[in-house]
Order: sequence, then structure tokens, then C-alpha cells
Amino acid sequence: MTTAKRTLSDEARIREAIDNWAKALRAKDIKSVMSHYAPDLVTFDLAPPLAYVGADSLRKNLEAWFPTFQGPIGHEISDLHIDVSQDLALCRSLNRITGTRTSGEKTDVWVRATVSFRKIDGKWLVTHEHTSVPFYMDGSYKAAIDLKP
Repeated sequence: MTTAKRTLSDEARIREAIDNWAKALRAKDIKSVMSHYAPDLVTFDLAPPLAYVGADSLRKNLEAWFPTFQGPIGHEISDLHIDVSQDLALCRSLNRITGTRTSGEKTDVWVRATVSFRKIDGKWLVTHEHTSVPFYMDGSYKAAIDLKP
């Protein structure tokens, strides 16, 4: 198989993995979400601390976050770009998280996501994930959760 065809095939597999991950996230299916991550994952997430090391840390974070939503979590991926080179891939997108919290509060926020994949034993797994929101640099340091693409 030529490098171009292999890259297209790998990109298709990564897109499928991202789609399956998003479906599992929407359904709050911890086991399916976690199946997309390498054990040595490093995550820079929205919630403190600055970094989570290891898939177990992410699992604990999701186990605490999922129950804060009534019903499914809305998750939309926009402007997805994927660059693949041999056994590494880098993805970036703008993602919208929506839903109703158990407090009754409505969530509707756009976040930036950068996700690194590595092909491990023939399967594309996330090894690094960075999710962020910009903040206003006017001295308030308030998260800019009102931005939309």
C-alpha cells in the first residue's frame, strides 16, 4: 500500500475513532470512552489540576463529571483537522458541549481541543489530549465561554 493510501486509511480510522468516542461521551459510557485512550495518557483538561497523568486519572474525572448532567451530554465537533505521519497523528478541533446540569443550569460552551494519537498494536489510541478555553486578558482573567466560531 502506498504511503498516501495508508495515510488516508489511517485518517479514516482516526475519524471513526473520534466519532465513536463522541458517541460514547454523549451517552456517558465510561468503558467505551476509555477504550480510546492509551494507559500512559497525559491530559490537560478544563478542570484542575494542570495535568492528569494516566488513563485512571481521566476515568476518575469523567466518573465525577458525567453525573453532573441530566440525560446525555451534547457534544459537537467542528473544524476537525487531522495530520497523520506513520504511527503518530495530531488532531485539532473546536468542540461544543451542551446539556442540562443536575442543578438545572444549561451548559453551552465551545472549547478548543488538540488530540495526539499513536498507533499501538495496530490501533489508534489517544496519548495526549488538551482541552481549553481562552480567557479575557483585561485583568479579569475570566474564561471566555461566550465565544462561538
